[in-house]
Amino acid sequence: MNQRIEEAYAKRPKNWVYNLTIAVIVAILMIWSASAIETSGSTTDGGQIALNVLSGIFHPDLEFLLDFKTTSGVPYLMLETMCIAFLGTIVGAIISIPLAFISASNLTPKPIAFVGRMLIMAVRTIPAFVYGLMFIRVTGPGAFAGLLTMGVCSIGMISKMYIEAIEDLDTHVIESLDAAGCNTWQKIRYGILPQLMPNFASTAIYRFDINLRDATILGMVGAGGFGAPLIFAMNSYRWNEAGALLTGLIVLILIIEYISTRIRVKLTRG
Repeated sequence: MNQRIEEAYAKRPKNWVYNLTIAVIVAILMIWSASAIETSGSTTDGGQIALNVLSGIFHPDLEFLLDFKTTSGVPYLMLETMCIAFLGTIVGAIISIPLAFISASNLTPKPIAFVGRMLIMAVRTIPAFVYGLMFIRVTGPGAFAGLLTMGVCSIGMISKMYIEAIEDLDTHVIESLDAAGCNTWQKIRYGILPQLMPNFASTAIYRFDINLRDATILGMVGAGGFGAPLIFAMNSYRWNEAGALLTGLIVLILIIEYISTRIRVKLTRG
């Protein structure tokens, strides 16, 4: 058996010239791309600033990090960021359900499904920063603007994943229930929902992980959470406060990542 494998390996197509050509082309493109990098904007004290940032991260302000009494402390900002991401995900997931059913080509006529997909695509094309600035103009700066931004930004991805789950439905189960004399509600209850709910829940949890990170970035434009205090601390060169904020953010993301991973594994594997 080993001899046959060696003979088959020896008779394999000799395409080293093609592979070498591709490798040379890729190397040339990488060198050409690197030539466009400009370093003229870097400052002479950039290395010292980087060291100050690292020093602040590894020596956070413990009083600020463990401030449970005021709304400006890291624990409150952690809670606010998590609430923005969680409620935004819930809003986006709820709105995505009817959009997904309308846009699923196996349930609705193709013209209606096309319109629904175009609507979802239009929602996805606008960046989160633009939505954040729009909602801040409407509701004013704060957590509510971040919640609305997270909800709208979640619609695009969640709807797309929901559509794929709906289009992958096992229709034989529904046909079996129909043959058994089940009514429409029973077919939905016992044939459709058991297939969709694990995928829907897993998608929503995965989007919550993404929103938790995006909520921090949105805070930079005044939409609540970690973002604005982090920018203010860094602009004021208060690296210890910035380190405390980053430490709280890292801890929050690790905890949520662990919990969400366990839940997703439970939903997919049972």
